[in-house]
Amino acid sequence: MTDAIVVGGGVVGLTTAVTLAERGLRVRLWSRDPAGATTSAVAGALWWPYRIEPAERVGGWSLETLAVYEELAAVPEETGVRRMRGLHSGERFAALGTWAAELKDAVEVPEGLRVTLPLLDMPVHLAWLERRLVAAGGAVERRAVSGFEEAAALGSVVVNCTGLGARELVPDAGVSPVRGQLVLVENPGVEEWFTRADPASAATTYFFPQPGRLVLGGTAQADDPRTEPDPETAREIVARCARVRPEIAGARVLGHRVGLRPVREAGVRIEAEALRGGGLLVHNYGHGGAGVTVAWGCARAAADLVG
Repeated sequence: MTDAIVVGGGVVGLTTAVTLAERGLRVRLWSRDPAGATTSAVAGALWWPYRIEPAERVGGWSLETLAVYEELAAVPEETGVRRMRGLHSGERFAALGTWAAELKDAVEVPEGLRVTLPLLDMPVHLAWLERRLVAAGGAVERRAVSGFEEAAALGSVVVNCTGLGARELVPDAGVSPVRGQLVLVENPGVEEWFTRADPASAATTYFFPQPGRLVLGGTAQADDPRTEPDPETAREIVARCARVRPEIAGARVLGHRVGLRPVREAGVRIEAEALRGGGLLVHNYGHGGAGVTVAWGCARAAADLVG
């Protein structure tokens, strides 16, 4: 008998499955898509608790996750985690939560906040999480589900890490897509990341140096389920980034990516409930665009509910 079936194969599902398996449980992870085809694989993946609730818990989850990534950054080629210096343009300590006091080398400068943070190469990191799960005795299975009772028939505990899928599976009408579009270009020599958020707009400006590419972004378009890249949006993204670093304007485009962030009105949901017919259902979803930032903290909180 399987102890726990984790449904959902993005960064939250994989991290939760690894946490459970390394606590000694027999774990199977069910994912409709390969890890490289999930929303997590599209993420720019800079650690930063941005647009995620509830505020009173996010700081703790984020710092737990930060500590793990700082360890994983010792072997970046294997884990996909690197520590990189950059600038949060316009950011100030006074506008951040108490968690910001734990940032080791953050410095306010006239332009914003300069800090060294984990930056994840998500395809590499997701593949590494899968290998770590298997090494801990877990199994990864390609399988779509129409309801959690299906998993409960095979495992005493089901962990719901379905992200946007929770809207129909739970069902939870408070879950909705926030569309993010990215452009991948050849890196013209950019060695530091940059972000600038506009709270009044769906447009943000950021670029993240990744191995073999520079990731440009982005958008945060609420209730927009389109998964095809929009050419005009792509041009606007490149233009905004080029206003910060002009050499980006001439960089060769390598590709386009779109991901739908699973935002939940009430914030992240980590709680347990009984399933009809027996079994325990533990929820861990609603992370919006910050799943990478809180993955380990939320995985441990969910694992505590599993027991």
